[in-house]
Amino acid sequence: MKLKNLDVLILFILACFLVISTFVIYSATYGTKYQGLHINNAVMFLVLLIPMLFIACMDYRIIVRHLSWILYGISILLLVYVMFKGMTINGSRRWINLGIMQFQPSELAKVFVILLVAKLLEKRNGDTLHLFKDILPIGLLIAVPFFIVLTQPDLGTSIVFVCIFLGMLWIGNVRITHSIIGLAGLASMIAGITALYFYNFSLFSKIVKPHQLHRIQTFLNPATDPNQSWHVLNSIKAVGTGQFLGEGFKHGKFVQAGFIPYDYADSIFVVIGEEFGFAGSTVLILLYFILIYQLIKIAMDCDDLSGTYVVIGVISMFTLQIFENIAMHTGLMPLTGIALPFISYGGSSLMTNMISIGLVLSIKIHGKKPL
Repeated sequence: MKLKNLDVLILFILACFLVISTFVIYSATYGTKYQGLHINNAVMFLVLLIPMLFIACMDYRIIVRHLSWILYGISILLLVYVMFKGMTINGSRRWINLGIMQFQPSELAKVFVILLVAKLLEKRNGDTLHLFKDILPIGLLIAVPFFIVLTQPDLGTSIVFVCIFLGMLWIGNVRITHSIIGLAGLASMIAGITALYFYNFSLFSKIVKPHQLHRIQTFLNPATDPNQSWHVLNSIKAVGTGQFLGEGFKHGKFVQAGFIPYDYADSIFVVIGEEFGFAGSTVLILLYFILIYQLIKIAMDCDDLSGTYVVIGVISMFTLQIFENIAMHTGLMPLTGIALPFISYGGSSLMTNMISIGLVLSIKIHGKKPL
């Protein structure tokens, strides 16, 4: 009975994402050792529909009010386990080897953080948040996974935690004075880091990790060292060569020649930009826009504050990831390891996204019903 109340538009968008991701991953891996990943992607998508629908049929309020602390604790334990026993790939220790897949706990931690913050914000019942009673405790809870993930190192996922924090606090009715103070502090920090970079580079280079320093320099001026900026420059060129309609399916010169690293995963937007051009990229962005718009409608229609907060957390997470992934491959943001939601190949990322949608669908079904 509950399945009849599912949001049909969101399900249609997910179906579009399944088709797009499968075809684009096929093109990105065609003729390489990764050929066949598109089948794995389709299978994962369909299999993960089961937990998504299961969560959608559950009353999300049970999860938020009774399980959020437990889930948050589990996520922290998994992150700590990764620090000591995690699997290291390309210099980053982020994964747990489960045999059939490599599980990334930081992905799931994002959803569990959203659930816990929603529970804490709900206690205020819409009243203005207090700095010491509300904002700082929530900030500390988010700071734990933020700094653990940052040490993996995984700057991209760490930034997502910050965006979730800011988005949920804003909807949680933060005082305008606290917002101004926070923005002023953030601006001061950015100004200080910028000044340190330009006026005391030797000290700056000791503070940040070498790969982070490389990405910052690449972002500020990719053309200064083409050898070191290879990934970014090729991505920009590939997207540019796509022009309006693209080079055609499996005909991307940069993609098919192997000039784009991880083109089936984090860099998958480059495949879309080169092979399907501005038109194809616009279709994808339009689908994201419709999805976010539908999520906003569900948040506004929900009569329960915890449900509204959960949806806003999911929106914050998706929005940051979509913007950062596309921007970093068009030279607008520094290069970070962050997946394009529902399109990039990756089991942990897809699982997190499907669970998030399951929670949103549950809110759509149960948000106007008494518990």
